[in-house]
Order: sequence, then C-alpha cells, then structure tokens
Amino acid sequence: MSKTKKVRKGAGMVLLFLAGILLLALIWLTIREYRPEAEETLAVPSGSETPAPGSRLEILTFNTGYAGLDKTQDFFMDGGSQVQPDSRQEVEENLQGIAGILKEQPADVYFLQEVDLDSKRSYRIDQQAYYQENLDLPGVFACNFKCDFIPYPLPPIGKVESGILTMTDLAVSSASRISLPESFSWPVKTCNLKRCMLETRIPLTGTDRELVLINFHLEAYDSGEGKIRQSQMLAEKLQKEYEAGNYVIAGGDFNQTFEGIDKYPLKDTDNWAPGVIGEDSLPEHFSFAVDDSYPTCRLLNEPYSGSFDTAQVYVLDGFLVSDNIKVNQVSVINTDFAYTDHQPVRLEVRLLP
Repeated sequence: MSKTKKVRKGAGMVLLFLAGILLLALIWLTIREYRPEAEETLAVPSGSETPAPGSRLEILTFNTGYAGLDKTQDFFMDGGSQVQPDSRQEVEENLQGIAGILKEQPADVYFLQEVDLDSKRSYRIDQQAYYQENLDLPGVFACNFKCDFIPYPLPPIGKVESGILTMTDLAVSSASRISLPESFSWPVKTCNLKRCMLETRIPLTGTDRELVLINFHLEAYDSGEGKIRQSQMLAEKLQKEYEAGNYVIAGGDFNQTFEGIDKYPLKDTDNWAPGVIGEDSLPEHFSFAVDDSYPTCRLLNEPYSGSFDTAQVYVLDGFLVSDNIKVNQVSVINTDFAYTDHQPVRLEVRLLP
C-alpha cells in the first residue's frame, strides 16, 4: 500500500471514530433529554401572611444571570466570547451583591430568573439555597434548563441545572410548573432550555378568590416564533384566571421590548436583538406595568462600558397586571449592571375591593 493510501485510510478511520463519538453523544443526549410534563405540582413554600382585597403588596422581578454575568463579563451567544466566569470567587461575589440588592429592596414577593442549582458555569453553587438563606424567605423553584452536558462552544458549557425561583412569605396554597411551547426541534432541543411559567396561588382572606402570581422567562435565542407562541400561552393563562374572578400578576423577563418605549434605540444590529411586544398581544382587562427610567438589560457583546449611552441596553423586564389591581408605582432599580446583565424592577400595587 502506498504512503498516500495509508494516510487516507488513517484519516478515514479517525473521521469514522469521531463520527461514532458524535453519534453516541447524540444518542445519550436524546435519551437523557429533560422532558417535563405539561403541568407539574411543586412543593408549597411555608409562608404565613394572608392578604385580602384592599391589601398593598410589593413585588420585585430580577434576572440574576446565574451570578455569572456581571459588568466585567461578555457572553458568546451575544457576540462575546466567554462561557463562564474565570473563578468561583467571582460567582460568590456576584451572589453576595445580588442578595444585598434584594435585601435593600424588601418585597412581599421576589420573582428571580436564571437561578442555578448545580451548573458548571456557576461552579455548582446551589443559588436557590443561597438566596433563601440570605433573605430568610421560603421559596419554590421550577426548572427550565437541565442537561448532563452541553457540548458547545469551546470550552463547552458542560452540565446545567437552572430555573426560576419565587420567594414569598405569603400563604401559598398551591404551586405549579406550567410548560411553555418549545422553540427548537431535535437535535438542538436535547440540550436547550425548556421554558415554563411558575404559578403560585394565594387565597384571599374573606373571599373565594385567589391572588395568582406567575413568574416567567420567555425565549431569547429563537427566530421569533417561540416568543410569540409563549406570549400567547401566557395571555391565555391570564385570561382564564381573570375570568375565574382572580387577581393576577405576572412578571419576569419578556426578552422583548415594549411597543412605544424607544428611549434606548437599537444601535447594535450585528448581534442579538429582542423582538417587540405590544398591547394588542394582551388579553382584555390586562396592561403592562413597565418603566423606562433606566434600562433593565444590556447586550453581552462586551464588558459593560459604564454608560447607558454607549452600551446597547434595553427594557425587557416588567409585569402584566389585571385591572382589579391598582398599580401605585413601577420602577427600575439602577444597579449599574454590577452583578448581572439585568436590573431589578419593583412593582407596588393595591388589590381593589
């Protein structure tokens, strides 16, 4: 056999071996894919406060970026290059900073997104336990991202177990994880997020009605159809609860800007850009509760420049509120993106009699 044929044969065997490894990995990821039910009952947190019509409540929503997306970071999906912070110490410092912000903003309910339980990217720190211990509040967690090993980019993301967390001392009667429509097909979906709504139900004293709280984090990196279908399902859920006579507040990360808010124009057209959601997507009797005094999110194509004027920023986070609830105030808390790529949004309301 000639030298050339030997080289070709050797190269062919290497390629065959690599193809076999790739096939085995794909089979493994398919078998191990996280497949939540359409609706799953969750353990109820041990809160004791009992609101009633006329009660005033304060709710804070905050995408914590798994304590790995502080102002020094960029991210490969947004046009940057990083996959995770360089050290566990960075994550611990971000956790401490985020918990400090939450303590400075006392609320009856906290909606947190991108909270890791056991992920390589956040050095396997149980962030749910960290926040609950530091705020001395019970919580309920819904997983929306679970994969044994995400093989991309290089170095790979690795293991992820993450989700959304609602913390409250209100007397919750039931809690559920409600699956949202998936945005991706096989094989991409095997190691992608499985978005959901986290519903908590609180009976209102002296009535047969409930306060229904919905924490959510809608799709980010799809072509747009996923966000639309997820937004439609969220709207249908809100309408159903309102028709049952309940008070409803939904809050979180829309991953969409709000029609009519153009204070922070799109300057970066080469990287990730959000969709737009408008009033026409809302069910009757609901309205947005959002604020544009400050942006709520920044693009992670580079470390934060320190200026809203030079960085690409957006308003993506906020609330949906039924008309039997009076919104007294909604405000973005300016943290200068110190510990995560989002800023918290605070809502103050009164349940109308």
